[in-house]
Amino acid sequence: MTALTVWKFDSENGAERAIDKLRELQKQQLIQVFDAAVVKWPTERDKPKTNQAVNLVGSGAMGGAFWGLLFGLIFFMPFLGAAVGAAVGALSGYFSDYGINDNFIKDLRSKVTKGTSALFLLTGQVTVDKVRDEFTGELEHAELLQSNLSKAQEAKLREDFGADPEVQ
Repeated sequence: MTALTVWKFDSENGAERAIDKLRELQKQQLIQVFDAAVVKWPTERDKPKTNQAVNLVGSGAMGGAFWGLLFGLIFFMPFLGAAVGAAVGALSGYFSDYGINDNFIKDLRSKVTKGTSALFLLTGQVTVDKVRDEFTGELEHAELLQSNLSKAQEAKLREDFGADPEVQ
C-alpha cells in the first residue's frame, strides 16, 4: 500500500534537515520513499517555496505535475480569491478521488504557515514507529499528518499522473 505522508516542522528548515534523516532510514530499510517534496515557508514571504526532493528519490515516482497541483490547491489557491472558487472546488473534488479530502487539505493549510516547513512523502513500506522516533527525537517539533491511499486510489493516482509502473 502506498501512503501520502506529511511531516510538519516548526521551523522553516526542518523539512530540509529531515531529508538527510530519510536517507539514513532508507539505508536501514525502515522506509521506502517513492517520491518526496518539501514546502518551506520563510517568515518574510507571503507564500511558501516548494520543490520536489529529487535528490532523495531520483526522478520521483509522480513527477512535478502531482506536487504542483496539490501544492497549488493547498497553498496558492486561497490567495487567488473568489474568482477561482469553481476551479478550487473542482480541483478539490479531483484530489478526493485519491483520498486527499477537504479536511486533510484544511488541516495542512492551517498548520503549515509562515516560519514552518513540511515534508510530503509518497511511501511504500514503512516502520512508522521507528521513523516517528527518529524524526521526533532529532528534529524539532515534528508532527505527523497522514493520508493513506487505498489500492484503487493508488492505482488511479499512478494512472493519472504517469507514475513509474516499476514502483510498487
